[in-house]
Amino acid sequence: MTAILTSLIPVFLVIGLGFALRRRNFPGDEIWAPLDQLNYYILFPALLLHTLATADLRSLDIWPMAAALACGQLFIVALLIAGRRVYKIPGPEFSSVFQGAVRWNTFVALAAIASLWGKEGVTLAAVAVAVLVPISNTTCVIALTRYALNMQIDPLTLGRLLAKNPLLIACAVGIALNATGVGLAQPLAITTKIIGDASLTLGLLSVGAGLRIGHMFEEKYPVLYTSVLKLLLMPTVMMGMCWFFGVDGLPRLVVLICASVPGATSSYVLARQLGGHIELMASIITGGTVLAVVTMPLMLWIFG
Repeated sequence: MTAILTSLIPVFLVIGLGFALRRRNFPGDEIWAPLDQLNYYILFPALLLHTLATADLRSLDIWPMAAALACGQLFIVALLIAGRRVYKIPGPEFSSVFQGAVRWNTFVALAAIASLWGKEGVTLAAVAVAVLVPISNTTCVIALTRYALNMQIDPLTLGRLLAKNPLLIACAVGIALNATGVGLAQPLAITTKIIGDASLTLGLLSVGAGLRIGHMFEEKYPVLYTSVLKLLLMPTVMMGMCWFFGVDGLPRLVVLICASVPGATSSYVLARQLGGHIELMASIITGGTVLAVVTMPLMLWIFG
């Protein structure tokens, strides 16, 4: 447990630094929105591209791990849709709950995995990125279109929206480069690594800068509902899927970290683009991030 806390505390300290900087209005409140855009469209895609293109997966049996990740995430998607019949909330609010429960904070996951297990862990994290990012982005675009905009989305329109998503583009290119054996030429590999490393630090700072502690209590019931699904049920379901598919050892622990992290701050960007409830989205991100300080070590202690 001490090793887990030692590895996770620095991640949350960087998030706390971002929160403190925003509260002190340094270097200025207006800087964070452009930095978020830079990270979403340039830095983070470079991180995904480098992680996927350079991961050496040839000696690993990745398919059981991939199956556990995909089935676990799709189970939560199905549960959310079924649960709306019981927990009835308006469409835009539901789209924010959906994003908060389905999307995962890759910045927190990669930083924690790198701190705990180094390069071997990050290599396995590439499998999680390749599986979870496309599923979460696709299902969240569908949910926002259906519930926030109240529109039926046809396959052609969905394809156009997804084709503009920088995260999906980076994943597709990275997977293609890895699968074909082309990889990245050394200058490109070094360049994308430099850019990607910047993304991880900036992403954690932005998580902290985006926290809205006061808002978290204004929407306490949706925040609590989403946090239970994302921070407690998701890890439990994923561990059940790992048992079913025979995933053990370090791959199972990497799945556990990816399942235990709070929701992604990029959910706010997507909610703003597609008519989601952005105030509730900010509250859910804040609540999940604050609660994850307790739930992440707890899940690692229970299942690790």
